[in-house]
Amino acid sequence: MTKEEIFDKLKSILVTEFEVDEAKITPAATMGDDLDLDSIDFIDMIGKMKEFIPGKVSPDAFKAVKTLQDVVDTVYPMVSK
Repeated sequence: MTKEEIFDKLKSILVTEFEVDEAKITPAATMGDDLDLDSIDFIDMIGKMKEFIPGKVSPDAFKAVKTLQDVVDTVYPMVSK
């Protein structure tokens, strides 16, 4: 899976599950300030991403995540094995 495919899946989750305005979803968008997602929303988002991430997902892997690009960069090694 490419980083672009991960971003597209992430975008779909944000639009359908969290009702985020698609225009706000960019790689540089921050979870809290730009997308208005709190920590509970972020945990829910990771749960939704488990559908395409094989194996167990450690929440610790996402501690330093600030932007959507950070999420993509964190998920990419998990799905490109």
